Amino acid sequence: MAKKLLLAGGGHAHMMLLARIGYLTKEGYEVTVVQPSDHHYYSGMGPGMLSGFYTADDIRFRTRFVVERQGGRFIRDKVIHIDADNRIVKLESGICEEYDVLSCNTGSFVPFTAIKGKTDRIFGAKPIERLLEAQKQIITGCNNHNLSIGVIGGGAAAAEIAGNVHLLAKKNGCKGVKIRVFAGRKLMKNAAPAIQRIVRKYFQKKNIIIDESGHVERIENSTVIMQNGQNHTPDYIFLATGVQPSPLFSTSNLPTGPDGGLLVNKYLQCPDHPEIFGGGDCIYYEPRPLAKVGVYAVRQNPVLLHNVVAGLQGNDLLKFNPGGGFLAIFNLGEEYGALQKGPFHWGGKASFILKDYIDKKFMTRFQDLEKENAHVPGSS
Repeated sequence: MAKKLLLAGGGHAHMMLLARIGYLTKEGYEVTVVQPSDHHYYSGMGPGMLSGFYTADDIRFRTRFVVERQGGRFIRDKVIHIDADNRIVKLESGICEEYDVLSCNTGSFVPFTAIKGKTDRIFGAKPIERLLEAQKQIITGCNNHNLSIGVIGGGAAAAEIAGNVHLLAKKNGCKGVKIRVFAGRKLMKNAAPAIQRIVRKYFQKKNIIIDESGHVERIENSTVIMQNGQNHTPDYIFLATGVQPSPLFSTSNLPTGPDGGLLVNKYLQCPDHPEIFGGGDCIYYEPRPLAKVGVYAVRQNPVLLHNVVAGLQGNDLLKFNPGGGFLAIFNLGEEYGALQKGPFHWGGKASFILKDYIDKKFMTRFQDLEKENAHVPGSS
C-alpha cells in the first residue's frame, strides 16, 4: 500500500513541498493537501492589497490548482484534531484522513476575543482574505467623508494596516478620513528607536492619530472601550494585536511550546511523534524561540522538503539553521517604506521599492508553478 503524506496547510513553509508533489506522486506516494481556501495569500503583501496597490491575484498562489495538476488530492477544509497515536486527522466537515507522515503549516490568528455584539465591521489582520472584505466595505463607506477607522495594536502589522487603509480611503475620495491607532503604551515598541521615529513622523504627516494612553479592554457593538475608561466608536475596526498559533495542537494533546505552537526539534519534527513535522507560525522551535515573521518559514522550506521526504523513505534528517538577522521592511502606504537591517535603518520610497522587488520575486518563484502545471496534458 502506498504511503500517505498529508500537508495541513499550504503556507510559506510548504512552498517547496508543493512544488515537488509531482515527483512524490510519481514515486508512488499519495499526497493530500488540506486548506480552508483554494488559494494561499502572501501575508507580507496583504496591507498593499488592502490599499489597492496590489490585486488579490498579485499576492496569492493557486494552491488547489498546483496540487491537483501534479496528481495530488486537495481538500478544501480545516484540520481540527490530530490523533497522533492512530495517525488520523479529523477535518471540520467530519471527514477523517489517515497519514504516514504529516506536515503542519496551519499559520496563526489574531487572538483578540473580547468582543460583544456586532462584528460585521471588525476585521482581523489574518486571515488575509478578510482584508479583501474590509477593502470593499471601506470603499463603499468612503461616501461618508467623515469616515473613522480604528486600528488596535501597536506593532508592525498595525502600522502597515493604518498606513495602507489611509491610502485606500484617500484614493477613494475620503480625504478627511480619521484613523486612530490604539497602540497600547508605545507604538512599535519592539522596533529600533530609528524605526519608531520613522513611523511616527510618517503618521504625523498623514494625520494618523497615535493613541498611547493605554490598552483596549474590549469592544462592544463596535465601541472600543479602553482600560482608562475612554470610549471610541469608529466606523470600522482592524485587529492587529499580534498573532498566535492555532489551538489545534494543544487540543490534540500534542507537545506545545509556551505560545501553544507545535513543539518541534532541530529537525522541525515533533519529538514525541517523529512522523509529524511543522513550519511557519504554527510551530514553537524548541532550540530557541523564533519571531512570527515570514523569513523563518521561507528558510524552513528546504529542510521541511528534505525531512518530510526522508520521513517517507526512512532516510537521515537535516538540521534546521534559523540563520542570523534578517531584513525587515514595513509598507506604510503611498510607496513609503521603513527598512531595518541590523544597525541600518532607512525610511522612504527606496525602502518600499526594495520591498516590492523582494516580494514580487518571491511570488514569481512560486507562481511560475501555476504556469508550468497549466501545460500538463489534459489540464485546462
